[in-house]
Amino acid sequence: MATHPHHPSDGPREFVPRLVFWETTAACNLKCIHCRASATDFRSADDLTTEESFRLIDGIAAAAKPILVLSGGEPLVRPDIFEISQYADSKGLKVALATNGTLVTDDVAIRARESGIQRVSVSIDGKDAATHDSFRQLDGAFDAAIRGIEAFKRAGLPFQINTSVANHNKEQLPAILELAVGLGAAAFHLFLLVPVGCGLEISAEEQISPREYEDILNWFYDASRTAGISLKATCAPHYYRILRQRAAKDGVRVTTQTHGMDAVTKGCLAGTGVCFVSHRGEVYPCGYLPVSAGNVRETPFAEIWKDAEVFRVLRDDSLLEGKCGPCEFKGVCGGCRARAYGETGNYLGEEPFCVYQPKRAL
Repeated sequence: MATHPHHPSDGPREFVPRLVFWETTAACNLKCIHCRASATDFRSADDLTTEESFRLIDGIAAAAKPILVLSGGEPLVRPDIFEISQYADSKGLKVALATNGTLVTDDVAIRARESGIQRVSVSIDGKDAATHDSFRQLDGAFDAAIRGIEAFKRAGLPFQINTSVANHNKEQLPAILELAVGLGAAAFHLFLLVPVGCGLEISAEEQISPREYEDILNWFYDASRTAGISLKATCAPHYYRILRQRAAKDGVRVTTQTHGMDAVTKGCLAGTGVCFVSHRGEVYPCGYLPVSAGNVRETPFAEIWKDAEVFRVLRDDSLLEGKCGPCEFKGVCGGCRARAYGETGNYLGEEPFCVYQPKRAL
């Protein structure tokens, strides 16, 4: 697949990784029904070794100094996770830890802080134990996550709450936000389900409709004005259209934060500002778009980021198809490339969960 030629008059456009999500292991102590990773109980022999992990970090640091999110599976099942975070910190990367919180003790929280981790995210997918535990498929998961959050608070480590939105909790979002604020979270990040991996199995049961997406994202905009903490929508690129539509209507100037844990820039950043590294070292545009850009066991990360064909294609928004192509908001939204791929097998296709009709004719 070829990209359109770049015209010299356009000037060079630099694409720098701002967020690298690394699935440090596929192993996890939970089996959440929305999980992209099809998590296993035990660590895989295919997980990057400690030495390979250091080489990955070296490669990332050679490309830029992004935020490195250590995720999984559950990253805390890796015995070397804090050795890894300390090494990443020493290379100038901002390190974050994405955990379900259930394995966090005071000792774990202190070690996380001392190893250079600057923020942790804990997933809370319901306002109470009944909702959260059914989604996480483990009794006691909610209470254990709250205990983990309290341990992070005692250790002085900033935390955010991540919530995956689906039918089972869509009515609970205000209550979950209230819980996050009450717990003292630095931020509340909303994730809209992407129908790939395990998500394909639950799409009919748990997926909300495109109209509900629109309504929820409008609620999210309103909440962001009054919540008192940072709010960010992820895997919801159409929020960045809604943000501008609502701000224009309200006479509010949109200010974007381009760096940091809560950066708000544009919608889909797959392959342009974000990428995902699997536990086997495969590099993808994001964790939900299974089109490989290369493997860090064979090619240095910086080279993959710069030269991979799938990244080059994603960086040319003139290639977007369907109604995303002529959309006046494509520069700030871009549509979810993973949803397009999941629905049609074409990652350049239109965002299937967007109700907006572009003003320009198709």
